[in-house]
Amino acid sequence: MTGIELLIKEHEYVKRMLVVMRKACFKLIEENKIDYNDFSKMISFVRNFADSHHHKKEEIFLFNKMVENLGETGKNIITHGMLVEHDLGRNYMRNLEIALSELRKGDKEAKLDVIANTISYTTLLENHIHKEDNVIFTYANRSLNKEILENIDRECFEYEEKNINTREENIGILNTLEDKYIE
Repeated sequence: MTGIELLIKEHEYVKRMLVVMRKACFKLIEENKIDYNDFSKMISFVRNFADSHHHKKEEIFLFNKMVENLGETGKNIITHGMLVEHDLGRNYMRNLEIALSELRKGDKEAKLDVIANTISYTTLLENHIHKEDNVIFTYANRSLNKEILENIDRECFEYEEKNINTREENIGILNTLEDKYIE
């Protein structure tokens, strides 16, 4: 398995969480009930696995090499595309956290912001993952030389070994939430 194949595999975990998040919003609409603890777990998964664990590997090990080695095209698709979308996702999570706090305090209208930020995040990430899996990673595999790709592989797997607990803990969170929200 290569580092890029590892990133694609991790996308499967993220996509599974996106389904959970949508289902939790639908439950909020249908039953007018929210489990704040579950939403906290979703935010934790996004921050600790999707962002800190997965995006960190993309940003540090792959994207930096694309910017350094693939000229203006590499620079533009990463700095004006992928990194902007990573930041948008982080912003949706901050806004979701604020909305949950306001809803907990009794602001019933904040329910709209909980749903809007959650669904905006899921839509953003669905599209983002599709672009990475089908365009960005293919471009990197085709355009970066073998030595750079081998370096990316090594860095990704060294990072993975050092952070296996983060991975396993978050997959556990995902499995628990899927059991609750996915029929």
